[in-house]
Amino acid sequence: MRLLNRLNQYQRLWQPSNGEPQHVTVGELAERCFCSERHVRTLLRQAQESGWLVWEAQSGRGKRGQLRFLVAPESLRTAMMEQALEKGQQLSVLELAQLAPGELRAMLQPFMGGQWQNDTPTLRIPYYRQLEPLHSGFLPGRAEQHLAGQIFSGLTRFDSQTQRPCGDLAHHWDISADGLRWDFYIRSTLFWHNGDAVETTQLHQRLLMLRKLPALNRLFISVKHIEVTHPQCLTFILHRPDFWLAHRLASYGSLLAHPEHPVIGTGPFRLTLFTPELVRLESHDHYHLVHPLLKAIEYWITPQLFEQDLGTSCRHPVQITIGKPEELATVSPVSTGISLGFCYLALKKSAHLTPLQARRLVSLIHRSSLLQTLDVRENLITPCNELLPGWAIPQWEGLESVELPKKMTLVYHLPVELHTMAEHLRHTLAALGCELTLIFHNAKTWDGCQRLAEADLLMGDRLIGEAPEYTLEQWLRCDSLWPHVLDAPTFSHLQATLDALQIRPEEDHRYAALRQVFASLMDDATLTPLFNYHYRISAPPGVNGVRLNPRGWFEFTEAWLPPPAS
Repeated sequence: MRLLNRLNQYQRLWQPSNGEPQHVTVGELAERCFCSERHVRTLLRQAQESGWLVWEAQSGRGKRGQLRFLVAPESLRTAMMEQALEKGQQLSVLELAQLAPGELRAMLQPFMGGQWQNDTPTLRIPYYRQLEPLHSGFLPGRAEQHLAGQIFSGLTRFDSQTQRPCGDLAHHWDISADGLRWDFYIRSTLFWHNGDAVETTQLHQRLLMLRKLPALNRLFISVKHIEVTHPQCLTFILHRPDFWLAHRLASYGSLLAHPEHPVIGTGPFRLTLFTPELVRLESHDHYHLVHPLLKAIEYWITPQLFEQDLGTSCRHPVQITIGKPEELATVSPVSTGISLGFCYLALKKSAHLTPLQARRLVSLIHRSSLLQTLDVRENLITPCNELLPGWAIPQWEGLESVELPKKMTLVYHLPVELHTMAEHLRHTLAALGCELTLIFHNAKTWDGCQRLAEADLLMGDRLIGEAPEYTLEQWLRCDSLWPHVLDAPTFSHLQATLDALQIRPEEDHRYAALRQVFASLMDDATLTPLFNYHYRISAPPGVNGVRLNPRGWFEFTEAWLPPPAS
């Protein structure tokens, strides 16, 4: 705040002449700066010593001196910000940058990308929206899900190469012959981010807290109880075998925070600052796996203004660019891919929409040019022909004569591309004599949506990270969408099918059975994928080790910066 006060006082001196020389009295300067004459003399002396201005006083009370300026306030602001960043004073930078979002973004751009600050390798990422608080359980945003994986650890994790679960806080686990007992052996050299040693009882306590969350309770519905059977062993006793258990414990919703401090974890990075404008992570010196090569990661948040009032999270930035303005000419895509996650349409069968009409609607969407002509940013989406690779959507014939209902209601949530899709679908159906009412749920998930019961059609976004087949099983178990799309008997049958599927110890058998579940949902037009996203990360040559991960981000533990030139 002291730097900002000095800058504000300097601007008050500068403004009347816009930087041209001034002939003024000390009293006039004191009035301008809302302070005493004695204090303004101190300000002038300090500013002159800093090389900002020259003050030539005239002897005698009330005499006019000459004030000449040597630096503009905006140049001074930039220099102060750079000095504050060099010293690691991020909050001082935010106080100095009290500007509108667009101006703030322009001012911060020179400090983005990879920087060495006080011999500390730091990566600064400009971000378009405020991040939602990190909490236990499922999180709606890709950025928040990714951050959770950097800050917290689970008993297991997904191997980055095979996407299968492997040891994390637990170095390995054993499964009884009947599949009803799982022993997870906890590493003996674990530390929380605050420096305290991890106790197995703390992990047990946090797991019990997670099971109280409705979605996590559904996820672990087969768990009878969890015990600490040894100071370094956690044992899960099950009602029925669940060979997805190691997957469930590796998913981001099951990551373990300190039971008394919900933002303290054991992951490769610790959270040191979380404000609406800035989020800062610093590497965890006692991390139990491979240590990060970067010391700090910062999200500098400069929200953009949007023409349509679709909420603060209405963009879906699947294309990340890291770099400073002078580096933009050298920025190039370093990692690209098509998301396995997809935007989807779910259809509720009822008197309003028969199975044949549902198939007619799905066929209309996929066989027309509707998906190819969506007015979204170039090269952002690609229409789906498969739910997952090899899980093709069905092809039906002879549906052209099926008449659509006269009226239907569509409820949809973010991302913003679904707003465009909803409008295109409304116009397409209107030409066929069907009036489509649109209801927008301003969120990234169905949680808290009060109007699902009104829907004939629902559109949403299914994020998929690691282990895509397991992620889809988790979706059917935990998402509040399915009890509204399916009638009660069908939903109960679906859950029973998932229970039967999870007891199969062979992974390939579980995958094949799950594929049949989704093939059935697609064949009766309950579910159809619409489009995937083009993930892309671009970076200048000075940022290395950037590799796209399944969530469209990159592993912070792998990124590194070359030493600065001498």
